[in-house]
Amino acid sequence: MPRFRLALPVLLLVLSTCASLRADVDQARSALYTSYRGKLEEVAKRCDIQNLPEAAAAIRAWVPERDPEQLTLFLPPSTMFPAADAASSAKQVKWQDLRDAQADALMALAKQAIAEHRPSLVMELVVEALRENPDHERARKMLGYVKYQDAWRTPFEARQLRAGKVWTEKFGWLPKAHVERYERGERNALGRWMTADEEANLRIDMQRGWRIETDHYVVTTNHSLEEGVSLARRLELLHSLWRQVFATYLATEQELAKQLDGKAPRPLPRQHDVYYFRTRDEYVTALRSAQPQIDITLGIYFDTTRKAYFFAGEEQDPGTLFHEGAHQLFQETRNVAPQVGAKDNFWIVEAIACYMESLAAHDGYYTLGGANAGRVPAARHRLLTDQFYVPLAELTATSRQDLQRDPRIAMIYSQSAGLADFFMHAGGGAKRDALNRYLATVYAGRAKPQSLAELMGESFDQLDAQYRAFMSEGAGEPTTAAR
Repeated sequence: MPRFRLALPVLLLVLSTCASLRADVDQARSALYTSYRGKLEEVAKRCDIQNLPEAAAAIRAWVPERDPEQLTLFLPPSTMFPAADAASSAKQVKWQDLRDAQADALMALAKQAIAEHRPSLVMELVVEALRENPDHERARKMLGYVKYQDAWRTPFEARQLRAGKVWTEKFGWLPKAHVERYERGERNALGRWMTADEEANLRIDMQRGWRIETDHYVVTTNHSLEEGVSLARRLELLHSLWRQVFATYLATEQELAKQLDGKAPRPLPRQHDVYYFRTRDEYVTALRSAQPQIDITLGIYFDTTRKAYFFAGEEQDPGTLFHEGAHQLFQETRNVAPQVGAKDNFWIVEAIACYMESLAAHDGYYTLGGANAGRVPAARHRLLTDQFYVPLAELTATSRQDLQRDPRIAMIYSQSAGLADFFMHAGGGAKRDALNRYLATVYAGRAKPQSLAELMGESFDQLDAQYRAFMSEGAGEPTTAAR
């Protein structure tokens, strides 16, 4: 994008941002976006005068309103997976000056977050900076991008391009010479060209299914190449947002600080294996021996084999993909103990996966959590209407086996989802960093029944009381049937 000399309004924005950095990082972030909205409105008014209604609308919608009880998240701009950019409809106005200044201010806030020991905010702020300035070098490098052919690519994308492949929306990565023939309905398999129907018959057996590779996943499916690519894209979306939210599960505060100063991040582990069946019957038949109760599931992740399984069809629930996908990411992105939660603290393993079910797409952004999102309404119903609550002192001492055999398991899952939302959002996210440390401790096999209270710096009785108050505050929200 073209660059312009900083105008006075932009300079004032930068100066006001520097002053705001002396305040709490949350207050500074709020003040920064309030100021930015005002500047954007000035640009939108100029679009109105120039009779550019679409550009004006895009600019006014650029910064969504944030719910303090939710996370508002964005995807990093990608060359391979392009998303609509409001700037593309506003090329006639000099908006990029403001965006560049906003990006620099957000990166400064990321450093402020480290200084205030709020590392869980860092990756969110870095991605927000990249959204404003897709060419921001420090933000790109912090997320692991490299320059290739004058564009920022992930290392995986660069390898594919070097191999002569290109990304297509329908078919994923293909040799460049194959694209036109694929679009005509031809397919290349077993070293020869055939029709799409012939390949579909060939790949009915999952052992010979389509294999779709992306940065972080290998999806094997006997459904279709197109549906496999679609699933892989949804998994990559989950990975990107999960990585922002749980940045301190992947890196320590000290490591994030060094990355902000220019040190390259550690490469993430190998790709994650996902299998996608054409039908539920095939899914059940294939997995019954590994899980006798597979009939009641909509998807499953096995930590022993490090594989996730799903099936296509109307019964499939997006929340299941996010739930089981979260299990896979927590299990496979760092060294973890065998049988996580075997002795105690197993509740958080399921709680945080239930929390990820609340992931919702909006126009250009995503949200996680919220008073009426996911299983939170059910948790509120259990607590306030059913008067059901397992105290944290008891819950954290419960083993994996005991929880899974508990006849109250459905109610405990609801409560756990509510607790995860509480620890993520109470007090404006004040407990979120401690929750990330708790998750890392549990998955490393170092947690004890009292670890949660110790990391939060509060007694279980205090946390129980705070949770009840947190849920009572949202009691005016509409509720759904308890799950």
